[in-house]
Amino acid sequence: MSNEKIKPKLNGTAETMLQCFYARAMHSRNPKNKFRDTKAEELIDHIDYDFSNAKKDTAMSGGIVARSVVFDELVSDFIRKNPDCTVVNIACGLDTRFYRMDNGKITWHNLDLPETIEVRDSIYQESGRVSTIACSVLDPAWADQVKVRGKMLFIIEGLTMYMKADEVRTMLAIIRDHFDNAYVCMETLCPYFVKKENIEKSIQATGAIFTWGANSFADLGDIAAGFRKVKDDDIARGMETLNPIYKLVMWMTIVHKFAEKILVFEKA
Repeated sequence: MSNEKIKPKLNGTAETMLQCFYARAMHSRNPKNKFRDTKAEELIDHIDYDFSNAKKDTAMSGGIVARSVVFDELVSDFIRKNPDCTVVNIACGLDTRFYRMDNGKITWHNLDLPETIEVRDSIYQESGRVSTIACSVLDPAWADQVKVRGKMLFIIEGLTMYMKADEVRTMLAIIRDHFDNAYVCMETLCPYFVKKENIEKSIQATGAIFTWGANSFADLGDIAAGFRKVKDDDIARGMETLNPIYKLVMWMTIVHKFAEKILVFEKA
């Protein structure tokens, strides 16, 4: 990659990927913290963007890192059990998880809208076992670009809170109808926080709006038709990485009630 900085032209939901990228990079740069994202550290200085809102938004950055920790654990466990699997990282943004998870065998597709993939490709220039797909997740055409099949893991992180229920249903139906052995890890917002994006000021500044949430796989109902529950998880466990004080309150039901959920399910 050249020393020339990339100036992303994004807004709304697509722009939120920059806040997430910044949060992981800055957390990782602090030697006192356990979570490491060396790829984000390496690349953050190549992006020409005003990160001042993200810098001040501790609510956003804390949540991003906490969910990254839990997703990393879930994805790592799946890859350990299925070392030759194919992963589709939906709404990837500038996510760097492949570089933390790669075992030298997996096939990894980073899927996002064309304007987002244009930015990603200018920074990462990925090919081979890790590549990009420029397509809406609501367009079934993306499924045809996934050539290596077998054990399939679908990561859906930082997306569903900006979707409508029917859009989530469409997305899951495409996965169900086009892939066997489909295993899904999907983040959902606690419904209480829908319409409360003002809590995370950097997200509000992009114009992105929270529109949907669910507390459990059971809450999905027919949205997840054709899938069965593996487990309901949440990001509260990841909060311990940020601050050991959370170990003292993890037993409290209210912590898990309002934490963002990570629903794990598979094709029935």
